[in-house]
Amino acid sequence: MSRSVTLFALALLGGTLYLYALSTGSSWLALAAKPVPVLMLLAWLLDAPATPYRRRIMLGLGLSILGDLALAWPNDLFVAGLAAFLCAHLAYLRAYLDKTRQPAIGALLVAALCGTGLFGLLAWYGLGPLLMPVALYALTISAMLWRALACGGLAGIGAASFVFSDSLIGIDRFVSPFTAAPYLIILFYWLGQWAIAASAQPARSAGTLTQGATSQHKSV
Repeated sequence: MSRSVTLFALALLGGTLYLYALSTGSSWLALAAKPVPVLMLLAWLLDAPATPYRRRIMLGLGLSILGDLALAWPNDLFVAGLAAFLCAHLAYLRAYLDKTRQPAIGALLVAALCGTGLFGLLAWYGLGPLLMPVALYALTISAMLWRALACGGLAGIGAASFVFSDSLIGIDRFVSPFTAAPYLIILFYWLGQWAIAASAQPARSAGTLTQGATSQHKSV
């Protein structure tokens, strides 16, 4: 069994246990299982080329694990989780800036509309003492989304999924709680983190595969 398959199996096990913990209300099982999928993504990236981009994506994943633990803790550590994920988004933002610094006006408009729209909705329903922390978080994640969309590909998909997950957290917590929220939040979060991590893995190009096949044919 390859290392990637083993890591995927462990991530799937952790994710399944977390979903079971959500359905049964087992807070300590949730705390133990929630960080496992992202931890496996972190281990997966150890095999990726050691570039500054990979290093910053790994930093973001590590900070996300701290955020996972804070949000899953039986006591309410929402602000601590918010701070950890804010730092994770800053790490991702720095990674995306390594790839491109083109203005990407279209991506900027999309990110600005998403950020201001969601923050406006949450502020309308009332954030109380969390107004400034949430405003700072909204600004940071909007900047991260902008630069991820400017990069495109898996980075853009991952950031969009992450932003959607965070939007559901805000709606569920501050606007109107709904039963499916915890499941949708975590599934889109894992999808986002996987795509972000995968953006740091080298893609096997068709040219590389063709060269490999040609070399094998010549050796025969």
